[in-house]
Amino acid sequence: MLTKNYYDSPLGKITLLSNAKNLLGLWFNDQKFYGGKYDLKKVEVGTTPIIEQAKKWLDDYFAGKEPDPLKIPVDTQVTDFRKRVLEVLRHVPYGKTITYKDVADQINQPTASRAIGGAVGHNPISLIIPCHRIVGSNNDLTGYAGGVPRKLKLLHVEHVDTSKFKY
Repeated sequence: MLTKNYYDSPLGKITLLSNAKNLLGLWFNDQKFYGGKYDLKKVEVGTTPIIEQAKKWLDDYFAGKEPDPLKIPVDTQVTDFRKRVLEVLRHVPYGKTITYKDVADQINQPTASRAIGGAVGHNPISLIIPCHRIVGSNNDLTGYAGGVPRKLKLLHVEHVDTSKFKY
């Protein structure tokens, strides 16, 4: 059974989706690809221990406490290729950025830039799988489904020096 709930973040309302074991989704309500493959209108509002754990994680994140995203059980329910990309993203440290090329190198797919961009853009669990930490090789802040202004604000939350980025 799926359950959804909401979180009022400093950067906008967030919808969380879980089953009994894993977080399945975390989206800013106005982002591209909101809800992913789920019909959120058919999911009842409620709470689960996973949703409560994710809300605590979000509280800590927005308070600058650097919570560990690996402590939140997730199930992205995406293709194997996208799972590999998202697994790389899960391990990008708080306050650091890597490029799409770095992701391509880590998954041993040096010519898969477009597919990697699709995987990052369709990330169903924003923030906890930190797609906002992925930047273009030329320091462009592109490709964030929540919008570049929000991506910039998330990097500021993490004290990333954004003066080198183009946006």
